[in-house]
Amino acid sequence: MRKIREYLEDHILLFDGAMGTYYAQHNDDPDRPCELANLETPQAVEDIHRAYIRAGCGAIKTNTFGANRPNLGEKCVPVIQAGYELALRAAGKNAYVFADIGPIDAPDDDALLAEYSFAAFSFLACGARHFLFETNSSDHGLHAVAKRIKERAPDAFILVSFAAQPDGFTREGRLLGDLIRASVEDENIDAVGLNCVSGARHMAELVGRLSLPEDVLLSAMPNAGYPTVRGQRTYYDGDPRYFASQLSALRDRGARILGGCCGTTPEHMAAAVSALKTSAIPKLPLRSHKAEDVQAQEPPAEPNEFWDMLCDPDRKPFAVELDSPVDADVTKFMSGARELRDAGASVITVADCPIARARMDSSLMACKLRRELDIDALPHMTCRDRNLNATQALLLGLCAEGVRNVLIITGDPIPSASRDEVKSVYNFNSRKLIKYVDSLNAALLPVPFRIFGALNVNVRNFDMQLKLAQEKEENGAAGFLTQPVLTEQALENLKLARRTLRGKLLGGIIPVVSQRNALFMNSEISGITVDEKIIAAYEGADRARGEELAVDISAAVAAAVAPYVDGYYLMTPFGRTGLMTRIMDRIRADGNA
Repeated sequence: MRKIREYLEDHILLFDGAMGTYYAQHNDDPDRPCELANLETPQAVEDIHRAYIRAGCGAIKTNTFGANRPNLGEKCVPVIQAGYELALRAAGKNAYVFADIGPIDAPDDDALLAEYSFAAFSFLACGARHFLFETNSSDHGLHAVAKRIKERAPDAFILVSFAAQPDGFTREGRLLGDLIRASVEDENIDAVGLNCVSGARHMAELVGRLSLPEDVLLSAMPNAGYPTVRGQRTYYDGDPRYFASQLSALRDRGARILGGCCGTTPEHMAAAVSALKTSAIPKLPLRSHKAEDVQAQEPPAEPNEFWDMLCDPDRKPFAVELDSPVDADVTKFMSGARELRDAGASVITVADCPIARARMDSSLMACKLRRELDIDALPHMTCRDRNLNATQALLLGLCAEGVRNVLIITGDPIPSASRDEVKSVYNFNSRKLIKYVDSLNAALLPVPFRIFGALNVNVRNFDMQLKLAQEKEENGAAGFLTQPVLTEQALENLKLARRTLRGKLLGGIIPVVSQRNALFMNSEISGITVDEKIIAAYEGADRARGEELAVDISAAVAAAVAPYVDGYYLMTPFGRTGLMTRIMDRIRADGNA
């Protein structure tokens, strides 16, 4: 057979369809990993490979999508060896064989790279030189493992494929265009494309929006429509002729590597063979490994008063947090917000159900503040209670309502006593959610959000906290709101953050109103540490004295953090907005705002 790069210069390469769903249709145990069939029922696997080749496919994938150590343990290598041998025997000289490696569940990027490398090196040991990394929702580990493969086998051909929804985002909130662009620029990746999640028409629309250079080897392997569930089985009812017509559309939009994913059968691929014979394709230009034509569009600028204040070196604006109501009565909340606005608060921050107890939605309250009080609002948005679709819908609404800033946090866990009744939804962590919002800024939103993250200056291992903050900045965070600074160690950590981070910093200040309040925060609230000297100062103090101390200590904290912050993040205790106005007045009087 010709070398695959030579073949692709003047041919369309048609892959097979979906081994997993096709095998499940002919197997009495659809929940059992089909990769184990390489060892248990190898003839069934080989027969499926041969069926796709008879249909006219010029490339087949090994039955190893989930063949990795986290999935299969000690059976991983035998499954890979058997899977490669079965595909090689079925293909003969009639089709290229690609080592198929699906996404791998790993605790961190180092572990992920180790698992990708283990699977890839196992294939290399079998003689594999064509690799498909498919159904990826991010590119973590892929660039590094591609480099490792090329170091061992410079003649290897590596295809990386991403799974994106019809809106152009992966399940981790990554923008398809960003992932494609990074792969195009990687000299170790030979081809890049899409597979799974989207049906053929939606995938054709996605490809049409990519605007890729002509020399890019693009692949497209859509599903056979969208699934339906009958009993405990999942079915795809996409018509083969319709599927084939959409593969032709994908070919016309620049895809030179085509195939099928979930639900596609030999019948689908036979129809594709007929449809793809209708016209010739131009010779592929030499690949430059540059992606000048794949440009991310900058969203249009629009005034953001709060952000402008943070960028002004002569100002230190106040962001004041006010908890939303626990019932449907917003009278007290709106009255307090009005008082804070009139006292000089630049933005009202609204927590998203602190300690995971239901309150009025922070985003709805932010919209109400924007409309009725004409004040900037900064809603907290957690990873806990919304999946990706719900998050996107909410952000679109916030954008339409004129909210321009969001604080992305992980969110407090559901209390253990409530977990049987209330389930958490963690589609992603705060870093991934920040990246998702940043991608929405570039691809979908007419006006961008300024994205803020949380920075806990009270944790013992602050180096790790800083590392996470730097990742948030890389993903799109423009600034950070810190936890309260109520100890010398917290102040030292804040100084280190100022030296380390690029983004804007808002120093956290929470008024301590009593000794009981201080003890409660020390013991019951994660992320807050109160100095023992402060706790002792409140001994025997009544409410009036407690508030006087709160003003004095908060002003002292503001003076201490002022050289290292761009603004202040004040947290209102027990709805005492009058106390917050006194604190803001005092900080201004001291010349620190």
